[in-house]
Amino acid sequence: MLHIGCHLSCSKGYLNMGKEALSIGADTFQFFTRNPRGGSVKPFDLSDAQELNSFMQEHAFAPVLAHAPYTLNACAAEESIRDFARRTMREDLERLKHLPNAMLNFHPGSHVKQGAERGIELIAGMLDEVYTSDMPTTVLLETMAGKGSEVGRDFSQLKAIMEASKAGDRLGVCLDTCHVYDAGYDIVNDLDGVLDEFDRVIGFERLKAIHLNDSKNPFASHKDRHEKIGQGALGLDALVRIINHPRLRHLPFYLETPNELDGYAAEIMLLRGKYEG
Repeated sequence: MLHIGCHLSCSKGYLNMGKEALSIGADTFQFFTRNPRGGSVKPFDLSDAQELNSFMQEHAFAPVLAHAPYTLNACAAEESIRDFARRTMREDLERLKHLPNAMLNFHPGSHVKQGAERGIELIAGMLDEVYTSDMPTTVLLETMAGKGSEVGRDFSQLKAIMEASKAGDRLGVCLDTCHVYDAGYDIVNDLDGVLDEFDRVIGFERLKAIHLNDSKNPFASHKDRHEKIGQGALGLDALVRIINHPRLRHLPFYLETPNELDGYAAEIMLLRGKYEG
């Protein structure tokens, strides 16, 4: 079965996101934990979270994906920005205790001329400070395109964060198809080779989710601009091979394409029609 959803706004509440996902043929979804370009957050509504849990169980939803704001930079040069990352991650993980069918995804951050080694040290340190043993949520590091001083531009950097952190197997990876292609992993012409490298460097058991996006930019461009399914440099055939690959087909897929709800519905219908399940 193809587990697929899209990015939805949490402004209308948890249960409404579940209903909206179901209305467009999705059986999962992704949402920002708070303002993605800032940090403001709505008061937590426990009853709304509980209603979503019941709804997801009733409709056999795959795990949903909470996405930390873009402003979270655990390896920033400024202490005030790192402090914001710690406070935000801690609060989000506390809230997600009440959504047991959710994972938390975040961009590792940008080291801002401190060097990748220092960035990795700071990210692992932030995780160890806020990610306590009573927090059941799986936390995912996202593969990045490698623009600027981004950490996570290659599999070895993600592995280094995991090895430096004490969180152990509670940490996983969300592979973004646009990002890895832009970073120089040729998932169009050598998907098996890329997956073999992921397994060798990180371990395939760590791959928990996939952001399914086309790319506006060519291979190894390090640009990170998402495109609608089949309208970018990856193309429809490559993305269909990904959802049908025997090592990937069991994972949840989350669309982050530049769409409104009707566009997401069309992409979900298209991909379900191409799924060989």
